[in-house]
Amino acid sequence: MTIQMKNLSRRKVLQGMGAVSGLVLAAPIISRSVIADAHSEDTGLSSSVYLMLDTDGTVNIQIHRVEMGQGSRTGLPQIIADELDADWSRINFMPAYGDKKFGDQNTDGSTSIRMFFTAFQQAGAAARAMLVQAAANEWGVAVSDVDAENHRLINKVTGASEDFAHFVDAASELPVPANDTLTFKAKNMRKYIGKPVRNIYMNDIITGSSQFGQDVMRDGMLFAVAARPPVAGGKINTFDKAAAMAVDGVVDVVELPTLSGGFSFKPLGGVAVVATNTWAALKGREALNATFEGGDNADYDTTAFEQALWQSIDGKDNAFLTRGNADAALESADKTYQADYFVPHQSHAPMEPPSATAEWQGDDLQMWVCCQDPQSVQNTVAAYVGKKPEEIYVEATLLGGAFGRKSKPDFAVEAALLAKHTGKPVKMVWMREDDMRHGYYHTIAAQRTHAAVKDGKVTAWKHKAAYPSIGGTFDPAATGPGGFEMGLGLTDIPFEIDNLQVNSGDAKAHVRIGWVRSVANIQQAFALGSFVDEIAQGEGKRTDDLWMELIGSDRIVDPTSEGVEYGNYGMSKETHPIDTARLKAVLKKVVDMSGYGKDMPKGKAIGISVHRSFVSYVASAIEVDVSDSGELKVPRAWMAVDCGLAVNPDRVKSQMEGAVLFGMTIALHGEITAENGAIVQGNYDTYPVCRIDEAPHVEVAIMDVDAPPGGVGEPGVPPVAPALANAIFAATGKRIRRLPIRDQLMA
Repeated sequence: MTIQMKNLSRRKVLQGMGAVSGLVLAAPIISRSVIADAHSEDTGLSSSVYLMLDTDGTVNIQIHRVEMGQGSRTGLPQIIADELDADWSRINFMPAYGDKKFGDQNTDGSTSIRMFFTAFQQAGAAARAMLVQAAANEWGVAVSDVDAENHRLINKVTGASEDFAHFVDAASELPVPANDTLTFKAKNMRKYIGKPVRNIYMNDIITGSSQFGQDVMRDGMLFAVAARPPVAGGKINTFDKAAAMAVDGVVDVVELPTLSGGFSFKPLGGVAVVATNTWAALKGREALNATFEGGDNADYDTTAFEQALWQSIDGKDNAFLTRGNADAALESADKTYQADYFVPHQSHAPMEPPSATAEWQGDDLQMWVCCQDPQSVQNTVAAYVGKKPEEIYVEATLLGGAFGRKSKPDFAVEAALLAKHTGKPVKMVWMREDDMRHGYYHTIAAQRTHAAVKDGKVTAWKHKAAYPSIGGTFDPAATGPGGFEMGLGLTDIPFEIDNLQVNSGDAKAHVRIGWVRSVANIQQAFALGSFVDEIAQGEGKRTDDLWMELIGSDRIVDPTSEGVEYGNYGMSKETHPIDTARLKAVLKKVVDMSGYGKDMPKGKAIGISVHRSFVSYVASAIEVDVSDSGELKVPRAWMAVDCGLAVNPDRVKSQMEGAVLFGMTIALHGEITAENGAIVQGNYDTYPVCRIDEAPHVEVAIMDVDAPPGGVGEPGVPPVAPALANAIFAATGKRIRRLPIRDQLMA
């Protein structure tokens, strides 16, 4: 199978799509007036469309989302190709540049397929309808007498057939049909949707010809690294410019803007060294001997801050959900349970650190950035260079991992400023130590849980969390979790019990808090899944049985009916409700897959947990083997996922496999600490990630569910850590309540 890949500049795209006669379909988010003017306008049209057919029948698909291994640039074209009835080998995949006309381009929050499935489905179906109408007109038959199949139109009356190319010109003169008139393929007729289609970049990745951020090269390009304040909000104090300039290859030393106000996506400041090669820039940075003053966060110490979090847990309650009277139920209980859980700061730690290349040609700024959202780059950079966002051309390269870090384009601002200062293309290079010590971190979190048991049933659940909010990154006055964070596993707890209380305590951020893969679900699912297991063990029940009791009857849960401001991951409650039957189904599936509950030798056990996030449902089972000395091995893991319609099952499976390793990293190793305001860890030696010798065999089951697509990239992470901790308890009797586990098992 041959796949056409073209690396086109923006101007070539505009020129090509404006000059070539063909069938052009605008994105459903574009007004119909724009669609109607498509053939009279030669400029701007290509930046507002997802689909165009050339007169030779080539299908050009503009893929507006970013590719970081999750497969969105394969899955989205699958949707169009299926509804269009296109030949996959005749598709030209065109990764789109940043432009608000494409709609939301922020490839974050597991949104690409679930937010744009309908839009791409409509684009393909509308094109097919126009081609069918054009064929019916030429053949003088009814539309119902024309079929589309594998890039051809078939006359069912005469048996004649023609390639799409034959009808493109005629179809392009027809009006685009309204969305409510479109018909979509039945499930049993789909050729690509729901099928394992190979990632379109696979050959390039295997052969090393793919372009990541560090691969971008421009004529006359310079390379830059920076010495940044080790404390977030700190300032440059002194540096030796002459010493840096004396390094062979260094061409300039440039102070970066001092950070002021909230963190947002602003660069941290400091001083950059610009050189003819990366090595010279690094040696120049060493020669700077830069010193910094710490600012307001210079006293931040994570050990002391943890104690402050527990004090906040004991302090004032900020109520988010109140059902019944949990305190009264605890007072009258036959038995009560309490447990405290702690999760430290985490780093995204992608294999590829941030990188951005900027080039000015007169007043025209072009950028190539390993970013998750080219529009965010435009919006952030614009404020620093005196341009409108739409005047900046941003192309998103492939990403060698991201996990949320590269949706924050502080590094792109640095590249744009340095390129403007030098008058030459500049690649801003972040080393891994730069990323680890100057990133955006998953929040440090403390949680306390209480439960009441009466007559053998859990009658009350009380849950309080204290941690700095992501909101503090944008509003320095923000303290404690926001409602959007509490809605990631707490205010949407699907328990059918009479008394439920969810509160938070206050906590102020002293580093840049950012979303990491699955966000607040990380700590909240850890506490939830672990505490259910603790209660089950205390009550002499199987953990899966207690989960089923707590979840209760098959029903739709609506947090807003209890006064909660619930965002539901940006999706409507009607299309993506909280469905307890689906949650229980994945739990039952993973129990069946893993054999959870069976007798196992000493030191071996299986733990389970289940969680809904990003409108998908995932259950995890983890097997552990713990030696007498405390050495831990994880031989196998099982994942059952209900993500609604799985557009590309192969990518869903890969995401679940990756989620196991990501979740294990959080559970076993992940910990970012700060001393005197500065991050201690700097590379994989001090912030380990799971290596190949730790990787278990992972078995994935994808539930066959007739529901709209849900998220996939993040939902696999939350249940892994609690399932692992529960397995350790079953194998050793050692209860893990704080992460990372590290040497807690050592004899």
